[in-house]
Amino acid sequence: MKESKPHKKTGVWLVGGLGSIAVTVMVGALGFRKGLVPSSGMVTESEAFSQIELPDVSEFEFGGWDIRQDTVYAAAQKMVQECRTIDPSLLGKIAPELDEINRWMKPGLTRNCGQAIESLAAGSAPGTRSLLEEVNELRSHLRSFKEEKGLTGLVVINLASTEPSLDLQEHHESIALFEARIAENKACDIRASSLYSYAALLERCPVINFTPSPGTLIPALIDFAGHQGLPVMGNDGKTGETLVKSALAPMFLSRNLEILSWEGFNILGNMDGEILNTSENRATKIKSKDKVLSGILGYQPHSRVHINYVPSLGDQKTAWDFIHFQGFLGAKMSLQFTWQAYDSLLAAPLVLDLVRLAQLAKERGESGVMPHLASFFKAPLGTDCFDHHQQTDMLVQYISQVTSDGGESWE
Repeated sequence: MKESKPHKKTGVWLVGGLGSIAVTVMVGALGFRKGLVPSSGMVTESEAFSQIELPDVSEFEFGGWDIRQDTVYAAAQKMVQECRTIDPSLLGKIAPELDEINRWMKPGLTRNCGQAIESLAAGSAPGTRSLLEEVNELRSHLRSFKEEKGLTGLVVINLASTEPSLDLQEHHESIALFEARIAENKACDIRASSLYSYAALLERCPVINFTPSPGTLIPALIDFAGHQGLPVMGNDGKTGETLVKSALAPMFLSRNLEILSWEGFNILGNMDGEILNTSENRATKIKSKDKVLSGILGYQPHSRVHINYVPSLGDQKTAWDFIHFQGFLGAKMSLQFTWQAYDSLLAAPLVLDLVRLAQLAKERGESGVMPHLASFFKAPLGTDCFDHHQQTDMLVQYISQVTSDGGESWE
């Protein structure tokens, strides 16, 4: 990895910091810092990025919010047990660093997150603070972290469990009305994820929504990010079945083969799977996955996504997809594939990529949504492109522009 400029460190603030993906991000970055793990899976370590300087992953500083009461080390132990492919001895080699991060794992919020998420915080006292008090406390966490760590920049990324779907109201569309709602303490349909993002933007931190939670980047907050001169991006990291779907569907389109049906069956066993076992949370996830086919094909074949919780799988996710298509002379044919992978190990390197690219965008003076990052998301903001190959071209073109500008790095 490229050497970083001295005294310039990037902070990474993880919403859902004790979850499997967040812990994998931290373990991977710390292992990389000590030369214990390779950079496999990181897009920004590929040749296309070799001519620009990005924030150094080995100098990332981590903190976050979580509603559970646990230590970072204990959460990492659980993740290693679920992943089964990570050498358990790695944790012993980074234990002091994990203990230091634990000082910066702060209590999160459960406002309007749904019963499945709120149950994770069982045993904690119900919140009595106003919305404004909660936002101010979140801001103080970010501000203190920046000051103590001497950070050049801080990126906030949402990795928390999926919230229920959200029917947008007038105050979700306008930052003035959103702020008035907070000032009046009208909390009935303001989500925890919205408060996290609002606090981050007030503290001039780019925001990445790696989940499908609709409250994170509502239109009011996207607009506010533009006014603050901050880049934001989402929604819902594209790591498994949808990644394959977005790469494979263009093949049928290019050969003029009509897709009649595309059925996807997903089973997984980690905390994400447990939350998605609840219908209101699962509906949000399915909505983000369902956009891909029609966005690529220009028509909507019969398509359903099924998600089932299988506790014994741990962090392993298995997807079986059946594709029924029609060719010449009306012949009906099929293709099937099975995708088996560890969810957190697919997601973690992309999170590190997104932090680097968000910080680069901020220092280049870019603001608002970043459509060139569409390849990282199931439901990307600011673009109607769902074809993974075209999305990747968008990113390559962006990097080429950065290079032609002189390869400016973070200042």
